[in-house]
Formats: sequence, C-alpha cells, structure tokens
Amino acid sequence: MTETQIPAAHANSNEQPIWMPSKARIDGARITDFRAWLSRTRGLNFENYEALWRWSVDDIEGFWQAIFEYFPLITHSPHRQVLERRVMPGAKWFDGATINYAEHLLAAARREDASTRVALVSESELAPRAELKWSELAGLAGAMTRALAGLGIKAGDRVVSFQPNIPAAVVSLLATASIGAVWSSCSPDMGTTSVLDRFRQIAPRVLIAVDGYRYNGKDYDRRAVVRELVEQLPSIECVILVPYLNPNASLDLSNLPSSDAAAPRKVRILSYPQIIARPVPPKFAPLPFDHPLWIVYSSGTTGMPKPIVHGHGGTVIENFKGNGLHLDLNADDRFFWFSSTSWIMWNLQVSTLAIGLTVVLYDGNPAYPDLNTLFRLAQRERFTFLGISPAFIGMCIKAGIKPNEQFDLSSIRTVGATGSPLTVEGYQWVYQSIHRDLMLASISGGTDPGTSFVGSCPILPIYAGEMQARGLGVATYAYDDAGQAIYDEVGELVCSQPMPSMPLYFWNDEGGKRYFESYFEQYPGVWRHGDWLKLIRREESVTSVIYGRSDSTINRHGIRMGTSELYRVVEEFAEVLDSLVVDLEYLGRESFMALFVVLRDSTPEVPADLRKALLDALRTRLSARHMPNEVYSIAEVPRTISGKKMEVPVKKILLGQPVEKSANRDSMANPASLDWFIALAQRINLPDSTTSKK
Repeated sequence: MTETQIPAAHANSNEQPIWMPSKARIDGARITDFRAWLSRTRGLNFENYEALWRWSVDDIEGFWQAIFEYFPLITHSPHRQVLERRVMPGAKWFDGATINYAEHLLAAARREDASTRVALVSESELAPRAELKWSELAGLAGAMTRALAGLGIKAGDRVVSFQPNIPAAVVSLLATASIGAVWSSCSPDMGTTSVLDRFRQIAPRVLIAVDGYRYNGKDYDRRAVVRELVEQLPSIECVILVPYLNPNASLDLSNLPSSDAAAPRKVRILSYPQIIARPVPPKFAPLPFDHPLWIVYSSGTTGMPKPIVHGHGGTVIENFKGNGLHLDLNADDRFFWFSSTSWIMWNLQVSTLAIGLTVVLYDGNPAYPDLNTLFRLAQRERFTFLGISPAFIGMCIKAGIKPNEQFDLSSIRTVGATGSPLTVEGYQWVYQSIHRDLMLASISGGTDPGTSFVGSCPILPIYAGEMQARGLGVATYAYDDAGQAIYDEVGELVCSQPMPSMPLYFWNDEGGKRYFESYFEQYPGVWRHGDWLKLIRREESVTSVIYGRSDSTINRHGIRMGTSELYRVVEEFAEVLDSLVVDLEYLGRESFMALFVVLRDSTPEVPADLRKALLDALRTRLSARHMPNEVYSIAEVPRTISGKKMEVPVKKILLGQPVEKSANRDSMANPASLDWFIALAQRINLPDSTTSKK
C-alpha cells in the first residue's frame, strides 16, 4: 500500500479535536522515545505518526526486530530470522528464540524494592481490599508451579480456570505459563453448557475452580456446577479448589461416573490455600517463541466457540508494543480495566504486569450498589488508567451521573474503552464528567488477533467518535467488495500483513480448515475480521470509526449502514434506555427492518408520538433509505456476557432458525431476553410478507 493509493480526505464535519496532548505528554511518551531510538540506532526519521505506521507495515521484519530490541524481551536463545515468510495463515515468527510469558510478567519481582512495591490490589463485593507485593506474587506463582509439576503437568497440557477476577486467577495463569502448560479460562457466572462447549474441545487435565462468588449483592454457590464439569470432562485428573464464597468450603467428588465399573473414577482435590502456604521462587521453562500460551474463545453466541490459540512470544512482543507505545503505560501506573475472566481484556489486564506497574482487580457488578462504584475505587486507589466499556458509559449518560463532581479523578491519565463502538456522546461524557486532560483510548481489535487493529496514540489529537490511529505493525485497511482499499467510505475491516500475535491455530482444527474459513475465505491471504470500518485521513494519522459487525449491517437499496449509526440517533431519546435493530432479508424479497427499543417507562407498546419522533429523527438525521418497517417495545436487549448486543442471533431467530442453532443461552448475560423474540418469530410470517403481523 503506497501513499499515492490514499485519496485526499474530503471535508469532515468533525474538524475540531476534543483533546490535544500537551507538549509535556508528547515529550514524555514512550512512543516519542521509541522514535528517537530509531533515529539513533537505525537512522530512521519520520515526520509524523502516519509515516511511522507506514514503515511499520511496509518493513514488517524491520519493525518487529526493532520492537524486539527496544523493549526488555527476555530470551534464552537467539532467533535465526524475524519472519520466515509473509503468509497468512502460517507465518512463523522469531524461529529459534526461546521465551516465557510468565517470566516477563514477574520480571519486576527481581527489583530491589520487590518486597515493598505493590503488584496487585484486589477488592470485590465479597472480599475486602488486599495487596500483593511483587515478591509475594512471585512466591505464590512459584508455589502453584510446584503444585502443578507435582501433579505431572508438563508443557502442552491444558489447565483450565473457573474463577472470577481475583488474585488466585492471576497466580494460576502465571504458574500455568511458567511450566509451559496451556491456560484457558471461563468465568463462574457462565452456564454449565457454555463452559463445557469450550473445555470439552481442549481436554484439560487440571481444573482450578472457586466454590462460588457474589454478584449484585447475591451469593452464588457453584460447587454443583464444578462437580458437573468434572463429570462431563473425563480428562480432568485434579481439581484445585479456591475457597472464595466460603473459606471452609469443601467439594464432593465421590461416586463419579466411570466407563469402567471395575475401576471407579478418582479425581484428586487439592486446596489452593494449602498450595500457596509455602511460597517458593518461580521457575520458568524456556519455550519456543510459538509455544501455545492460552486458548481463548469467540463469543459462542452462534455455534460452537472457536478455540483460538495464542503463543508465548507473539503475546509478549505485542503487549510490550501495545501497552508501551499505544497505551503509554509505565512502571508508575496504576492500571484498572473492568473485565470478566472469560474476556480477552482480562488477559490484557494481567499482561500489563510486564510493564512493572500495579494492577487493580475488581470482582463484582460495576453498577452495584450504584453506578459510582468504580469511581469510588478510582479515587481511593488513584487510578492512572481506567478501563470501562461503552455500554457502561452509556449507562452513566442515561443516569445523568457526573463522577468528577463527587470524586477526585485527577490522577487518571487515560480512559480505555472497548467492546462496542463508542459514540460521539460517549466521548463528550468522558471529557465532561471525568476530566478534560486525559487520553481516551477507544480501541478495537479482538479475542481473535490478540491485539487492536485501531486505537490510541498519546501524541495525537482525539476527534470525538474516532479512534486515533491504526496500530503499529498492523496493516489495517477498509476493503470494498472487490478487495480494494477505500478511505472515507465504509468497508470490510481487513489486515493485509501477518502479525506475531495472530492465532497460531485453532485447537483440534485438522488441517487448519476452520481457521482458514473464519478469516481468509473472502480475501485469500488477507485477514477479514468481520467488522465495518471507515478510515478517515487526517493530517498526522488515519483515524477510524467502527460501525459494528459486518454480518449484522443494514443493507437497503444497495446502501450499507452499520447498526451503531442507528443506535446513536435512537438512544439520544430520553424515553429510550437501549435499542436493537436487525434487517431481515430473504433472497429475492425486500428486507424487513425491525427496531426494538427498551423504554424508560417499560410500556409494552411504543406510543404513537414516540414512534413518529423516532422515525422522523432517523429519516432526517440518518437516511430515508434506512427506515424501520416496525418499532417494537421490549424489556431488554439480548447481550453477551461481555455486553455486546446480539444482533445476529436475534436476526437468525426472526428468520425462523431454531433458537438452539441461533444462540447459546449460556454465553449470554440475560438469556431469558430471547423468549420475547421467539414469540415474535411465531407471530410474523416474513417469507410471505414484509409487514409484521401482531
């Protein structure tokens, strides 16, 4: 991709930045130091960020070698070459290098102040505030590693977790990675079927599980679920029980079903408190750069979740680049990102330990007892980085809260946001209600690539509703249907060059067929992510807007539109708390577009005046081509556990697909919300008519 292929930017209505970094912030940014280092060591000088990005995706071998040298990567043998071949899938990075993810995360434990410097702060609805110093965290990880080794766990074996966002989960990941075993995690609020759909695919040997948890002020005993998991996972040889809900909790694994009546199945039970009672220094196995680190999963809302394997080396080098250059983190930061252990953002949160900073963990409902819970925590712990979701920001906007009027949030340098597109109003709320001098790191990437395609940069201005730049080393483009790069138009988000963090493979994917079909069928050799993206050329970078999943996009009269554009208009109405839109298309028929709204007063029907106002706003502010055929009142929008609107599963249900083939209720935050749509599907007859029948 050359500069001459990028057209000049057309007039854009969003011309004034909502934030400009100060000279002090630019001068002190890690990316500024990196540019100076490139100038000193390689004679490379770049006039602006866009020039730096262009070099990073043109000379990908030179860029990733520079990252390898600039950051403190710990390797036990040298690599023979940076990249074997520029191919996707199948790129092989840093062949010959041996490395260990956990060794990087615990590097700060070797500092002189490791016994006094804090690595983890934790708090939950259930447990009071606690701290772990770096030396303590390393000792616990060493003890857990010793226990796993004592069970005969070796490199390549799978260790799975059924824990919330607590220190024991972090210790468990570090120990698993230290030994070279493969980590995988599900949050204990997930349904049994959903957990089994994930863990059955990978045949784990050890399950590390809590007895229960507390959420929204209510206790949930999960021991029966743990037993069921063990019953349904014959590969499990040992359960390490983490007493969380009850310090004296025990687990009954007697009389487990066995395929051999003469040899009843025996599964060991170990106590996490007893394991960590004798801390020892950790040991780290040197592993190939592409040794599997963890298995993460696609959302699982449609079909069997994809078991995505990321490697030690790719994860380490990508997180140094992303956390250091794009999020501008340093050892003095206090980092927080609200997340579930089922979501890749939890892995990112833990990975920031490699910077040597303090990570703050919180387990519970961020809206309990009220929406100020996280802001109270931010004030007390002096967060420098606050990571939240656009859905949470939307809740705060609807509730009319302004946390900076109640709390001192001046320590926050950066607010992170991901999970769904952040609206212009969301940007404005952050700057008006948290404080005006911070970087809003709105990022978009995913579980699949293990990185952000587009996101933040501390030396660039921020325009409301737009992400600041494409990630360094990430060849992100918007493609039209012909596979041509386009700007200032909405196209398919693609990545045209390999990256070290891309999946090594899918677990048990013979011949890589499922991996190939997931990303490379539409544009051979180019990763298609499944999001609609618009790239906007500005003076120092190309900014971006994500419009939602491309398979849920509205396509009427040949004009495509992302659903987030409709939500932006609809959810500005004070009467509307939430919304969902789907476009129901049949081959050779007109589409039927349905808008669903959650009303503040919970009325079962949309009042005629509100319906008219909504349609008028969409017609005048958005497009006369993209008008809903009907507007329905619903109790709640179906969402995944990570908070994403389930547009595609709802679309499939309304098109007549069986619910069990359309959505996995156990992967949902509110599974009962689907029942309304099932009933609606029985009342409408879309193949014969494009009008609803009530």
